[in-house]
Amino acid sequence: MRLRALLENDALGLRLLGGDEELDRSVRGVMTTDLRDPSRYLTGGELVLTGLAWRRDAADSEPFVRILAGAGVAGLAAGEAELGDIPDDLVEACRHHRLPLFAVNETVAFATITEYVVRQVSGERAGDLAAVVDRHRRLMTSGPTGGGPEVVLDLLGSDLDLHAWVLSPTGRQIAGAGAPLSAAAGAELAGLHLAAVRSGRRAPHRAALGGTTYSLFPIRNNGRGGAVPPARDVRESVLSDWLLAVEADAGDWPAARLDLLQGVTQLIAVERDRRDAARTVRRRLAQEVLELVQAGAAPAEIAARLRVATPVLLPGLGTAPHWQVVVARVEWDEDGASGVPGGPVAQALLEEILVDPAVTGPDSADRIAVAHTGDEAIALVPLPAASDRPDGEAAAGGDSGAEDPGEGPALHADALLAAVRAPLSAGLGDDGRLTLGVSASVHSAEGLRGALEEARHARRVAAARPGRVCAAGHHELASHVLLLPFVPDDVRRAFTARLLDPLREYDRRHRAELIPTLEAFLDCDGSWTRCAARLHLHVNTLRYRVGRIEQLTGRDLARLEDKLDFFLALRMS
Repeated sequence: MRLRALLENDALGLRLLGGDEELDRSVRGVMTTDLRDPSRYLTGGELVLTGLAWRRDAADSEPFVRILAGAGVAGLAAGEAELGDIPDDLVEACRHHRLPLFAVNETVAFATITEYVVRQVSGERAGDLAAVVDRHRRLMTSGPTGGGPEVVLDLLGSDLDLHAWVLSPTGRQIAGAGAPLSAAAGAELAGLHLAAVRSGRRAPHRAALGGTTYSLFPIRNNGRGGAVPPARDVRESVLSDWLLAVEADAGDWPAARLDLLQGVTQLIAVERDRRDAARTVRRRLAQEVLELVQAGAAPAEIAARLRVATPVLLPGLGTAPHWQVVVARVEWDEDGASGVPGGPVAQALLEEILVDPAVTGPDSADRIAVAHTGDEAIALVPLPAASDRPDGEAAAGGDSGAEDPGEGPALHADALLAAVRAPLSAGLGDDGRLTLGVSASVHSAEGLRGALEEARHARRVAAARPGRVCAAGHHELASHVLLLPFVPDDVRRAFTARLLDPLREYDRRHRAELIPTLEAFLDCDGSWTRCAARLHLHVNTLRYRVGRIEQLTGRDLARLEDKLDFFLALRMS
């Protein structure tokens, strides 16, 4: 199709801001991006859609347009929803590089333009390709009779004789046409795909499995569903993007068929965004409960919020469920990854890991509420009582036994990661780690604070182990680590205040660093020389600080009992 065809469709809401003489350019595809440098994903001939999130000031426009022009894109369409009118600096940069520029009205979704371009471009293919693309519109329809990845995969199978499956980053089958892939095959293909993405190889990726050749196409998440923001680094998206696995060797395909499959991945990405948006309510519920728990809210307030969450997560449930907390953290090595956020990636990944295979329907993760804070994702998982569960239904990762006679099977850390460890290790590469901790189940809002701390302690146990993907459960905790989470909040506050408040106040007034000194002294088992070396202090200075701690608190750090009290107070603070 030609660029000028975009202006002939009033439904697209496009205004031409420059480049009248270039409107006969051919459009071969469409790409949505807010990357400052999207060159790795451009092959030439695309209509680029952008919401302008990459633009921080006027100086950003020229290098962005220069990259697009150098990649040979057909034109640029900028949305007005972010900044209102399109900035003059962007208009000038496009004029300088002879790049046609369109403004997209804020009422028009990028998905509408994407669908139109894909259908028009693909509709120009000859023979069997045209027949498939003409019916892709069904993928975009809503309601019980239309849409979904299954539709387009069925068309690929019936019209092009291509067997294809949409897989999650762990290899779980999301959609497919014909016979399903085995779980082992899906996990292996996902692992090969993730390893190829991390290596920077250009898609599609070729994979041989059991004598069969597959071509693997990434389905990139543009972040409009709220799970993961548009990625600036491949590590931000590698563990959350879907993939399209096609039973064929794309290395033998003509450019027209490759373009068609790229269009198919774009349409499926729109469906992915729609599913992610549907999870917004569950994520919001989890975030609200988490904030209440971490703020030390009254159990009655937390219980009220849980009563709101229960019907959303377990519709039709007659009694209040038991709850478990799962904490996950994705961390990258310091070298070059300081700006890679782990929380949103861990959130999307934890939603995937916790999928219950016994749940049927369009979204098999509809019992999972996951929030994130910082680099940490926290899942609130309801466990219905055994009497409320259909016969034979088991929770994801559960076993045949329940922890309480009245509750259904609980989550177990090792089982959660058993099937996904290999593909996730490939995606994490040599510089990433996933650690996960699982709490015991609790029966009421009063226990959620303890369950959260227990899951965090278990995750720290997992983090101490070797390996890229590690998990630990509450049953692996011992000593005070198991006891501390369940100390009542009022007892916790009174105990820590009595011991630590005098030191905090003294530090505030004198900047004496008594609290850090106390922590280091206990961590060094009371060794004066080791502690002084760690803090880069003379031993006499250390003795002075410890003496001041003892004077302010009335305790003796030579006594085991007083050391233990300080240790517990620091852990509970």
